[in-house]
Amino acid sequence: MQRKIRIKDIAEMAGVSAGTVDRILHNRGNVSESARIAVEEVLKKVNYKPNIHISGLSLKRKYKVAITTPHVMEGEYWESIHSGISHALEEFENIRVQCLIHTYNQYDIYSCREVYDQIAQIDADAVIIGPTFKEETVHLCRQLDEKDVPYIFVDSPLENTAPLAFFTSDHYVCGYLVAKLITSIIPSGSDIGMLQAVRIGDESANTSILRKQGFNDYLTEKKITNGVRKIPFLAMEPERFDEQLSQFFQAHHDIGGVVVLNSRGGIVADYFSRNGINDVRLVCLDLTAPNVRGLQNGYIDFLIGQEPEHQGFLAMKTLIEYLIYRQPVKVGNYTQLDILTRETIGYYNQFNFI
Repeated sequence: MQRKIRIKDIAEMAGVSAGTVDRILHNRGNVSESARIAVEEVLKKVNYKPNIHISGLSLKRKYKVAITTPHVMEGEYWESIHSGISHALEEFENIRVQCLIHTYNQYDIYSCREVYDQIAQIDADAVIIGPTFKEETVHLCRQLDEKDVPYIFVDSPLENTAPLAFFTSDHYVCGYLVAKLITSIIPSGSDIGMLQAVRIGDESANTSILRKQGFNDYLTEKKITNGVRKIPFLAMEPERFDEQLSQFFQAHHDIGGVVVLNSRGGIVADYFSRNGINDVRLVCLDLTAPNVRGLQNGYIDFLIGQEPEHQGFLAMKTLIEYLIYRQPVKVGNYTQLDILTRETIGYYNQFNFI
C-alpha cells in the first residue's frame, strides 16, 4: 500500500520548512515566490490531495459565492444545475459558504443585464455563471477580472473570458449528434423542423449557436439534403405555442422530424400527444420532467442528457477547494453526452457521479 504523503515529506522534497508548506496549503501568505513555486511543483508531482473537511474547519472563515443563472423552475434544466451545486455544499458541509443566488430571464436580454449589474456590485469571493447572452457575460467577466474575483462557467464557456474553469457538455458535438440521430430515422426526402426560441433583444444563446453549427456541419459533411425549417417559439407567450405549431404544420406538409436544440422539447411532445401526431420523429435535449414524460410516452425518439447535475456539483466543489487551497485548476472540463431511449430511461441514474 502506498504511504500517505505528509506535509513533512513535501517540505523535505521542496527544500523548505513544514511551516512554509502549511502556510502555502492554507493560503496564509508570508512565503517567498520561490518557495511557493517549489512547493506547488512537489504537490503536482505527488498528486497531493488534502483533507478538505478537517482543514476547512481550521480556517474558520466564511466564503461568499455569487451564483447567477437563468431562472430555476421545478423539473427544468437549470434546477438540475442548482441541485448539483446543493449536493456539493452538502458534501462539504463543514465549510462555511454563503451562496447569493441571482437568476434572470434567459429569453430577455434586459433581465440578464439587470442581474449581471447586481452581481458586479457584490463583494464575492467567487462567482458561478450560467451564461446565455454572450456580450453581456463577457462584460461581467471583465468587471470580475478587474476585481480579481475568480469565476466558473456552467453549461457553456465563452471566448474572450478568463474563467478559473468551466464545466459543460460539448455543444458543437451535441448539435452534430442531434443531426446524426434525426436523419437516421426520417425519410430521405422529408424536411426537418427546428424549434427556434425568440428572445427579447434578438440574440441567440451561445449554446444554441454552437449546436446549430454542429447540426449544419453534419448535414454538409454527409451531403444530406433534407430541408431545415425554423419553428418560432415565443417563450414569453407560451399560450400561443399550440397556434404557432399548428400554423407551421399546416404550411409544411413534408416534415418527417423535429429537433429541439434547447431543453424545451417536452412542449412539442405534449403538442404531439394532444393532437394525435405519431408519424413525426422527435429528438430533444436534457432530462427535464416534460422531456422524460415525452420519451416514456413514445413521442420523443431520442433524448440527449448533458449531466447538468454533474456540472453544478463540480463547479461548486472546484470553487471550494480552490478558495481554500489555491491549487491549480484544470480549465476545460467536459461532461459526457448520454443518448436515452424509451427502453433505457428507466435505468438511468442522473446522480451516478456522487
